[in-house]
Amino acid sequence: MKIALAQLNYHIGNFEKNTSKIIDQIEKAKKDRVDLIVFSELSVCGYPPLDLLENKSFIEQCEIAVEEILEHCTNIAVIIGSPTLNSHQKGKRLYNSALFLTDGEVKYIQNKTLLPTYDIFDEYRYFEPNDKFNIVEYKGRKIAITICEDLWDFQPIENTFAKNQLYNVTPMDKLIEHKPDLVINIAASPFSYTKIWGRKNVFIRNAKKYKLPVFSVNQTGAQTELIFDGGSLVVNPDGTIADEMKLFDEDYKIYDLDEIVNCKKKKTIDEDPNVIAKIHDALVLGVRDYFKKMHFTNATLGLSGGIDSAVSLVIAAQALGPENLRVLLLPSEFSSDHSITDAEILAKNLGVRFDIVNIQQVVDSFNDSLKTVFKGLQEGVTEENIQARARGTILMALSNKFGHILLNTSNKSEAAVGYGTLYGDMNGGLSVLGDVYKVDVYKLARYINRDSEIIPENTIVKPPSAELRPEQKDSDSLPDYDILDKILFEYIELQKTLEEIVEGGWDKSLVERIIKLVDSNEYKRYQAPPILRISSKAFGAGRRMPLVAKYH
Repeated sequence: MKIALAQLNYHIGNFEKNTSKIIDQIEKAKKDRVDLIVFSELSVCGYPPLDLLENKSFIEQCEIAVEEILEHCTNIAVIIGSPTLNSHQKGKRLYNSALFLTDGEVKYIQNKTLLPTYDIFDEYRYFEPNDKFNIVEYKGRKIAITICEDLWDFQPIENTFAKNQLYNVTPMDKLIEHKPDLVINIAASPFSYTKIWGRKNVFIRNAKKYKLPVFSVNQTGAQTELIFDGGSLVVNPDGTIADEMKLFDEDYKIYDLDEIVNCKKKKTIDEDPNVIAKIHDALVLGVRDYFKKMHFTNATLGLSGGIDSAVSLVIAAQALGPENLRVLLLPSEFSSDHSITDAEILAKNLGVRFDIVNIQQVVDSFNDSLKTVFKGLQEGVTEENIQARARGTILMALSNKFGHILLNTSNKSEAAVGYGTLYGDMNGGLSVLGDVYKVDVYKLARYINRDSEIIPENTIVKPPSAELRPEQKDSDSLPDYDILDKILFEYIELQKTLEEIVEGGWDKSLVERIIKLVDSNEYKRYQAPPILRISSKAFGAGRRMPLVAKYH
């Protein structure tokens, strides 16, 4: 049996485009004399469709798309993902389903059993879990079809409090009773740099446990903040990896089942991947797809001469093309000459159009207007924030006038502790680095400069500063980032308690201070733009905290 895996980039709700892509791959597979072609989870409508699933017309369009695809399912079998209706009176209205199509008919439907409801996932909100287990026979082979989480019953969870065994049933233990010859898994698994090997190990472990080959198809592309890296896998029955498909790109490959069953195909896998390179590629894809799927073309940002705006600009230029960017340099009386020079050099290195707009006159007019109201009060953070908000207003004016989407350049370290100004430097339609800790921003800069100096060296080596007052440095207000980021990672990603973090050797008063900053600035993050997710616990949809909570 020849099996093709089609790893595609779908667009949620774009049924015409998704259907066209699927049909094109089916026709290609037929020319290649493929017996079975497999697509990813909810491929018909795109993943995750969220509350669109509650619209009757959305489900009807899914059904129409399936019927259109069926017309091409002759002399070939096809597995696609789509929501299907639950015909029973009780339970949720829908199933998350894998449809086995051949001879112009839906021959078999396998519904998803394990519905993730954690982090960014909320599938139990929409779908009824499956409780029936069977296999499909095709061309003398028994196929066990699973959907994403159905092979993830054991979770390699980083949070020490959470349960590894999330579910009461293991679908493969039920399916193995039917003595299948292979396992096919259709998935929509987002990228996380903390789980690069974790996902592979899930399929390796299942192949070894059941002594069966595993074919897993993941989608690629970005859907707002979620970035899907592809990396579809074929695993031999002995747990060795037969092949891995492209990362962060569409791909199509054909496999001979007999070769996989007999472990004749093996691939050498890099066990020490360049994590920063993958974060870089994920962010480029995230920016590119957000603009493409929203039908945006042009972008802007405030180029300060600092490391965050520099890395953001390079990523945007790679994603959109430098000709589609126009940025502003917005110096004030506190901006250093080298910051302006560094920003100019970077823009010229990339071929990005830039304008210099001095904000001091605007800031002075604000301060002059408020002098009566603020009479007798000492200058401080308020006056610093006026500068940030003046910059935000000017950037939004350029955005409005020319239709350039403003990219937010704040990093995760700053967002975590509230080191940012609402309606100022927190403005933007999309946050490029909001899930990247400051230490990793520097690593990204080094990666960008791996072949030649694109980002000026001075931008990388100078002490970070918001330049809102004379001689200001980030370290005036925050611990050094190499310390701050380690504690933040333990508190946010690993969800450790104060006591657990202190047990690791950190000063208790320092940890208390950082935790208090994180907890007390939730209201700011609530108003932040969508953040491209590259970790296992990004701010936004995957981390839901009450704004008015008193708990610390």
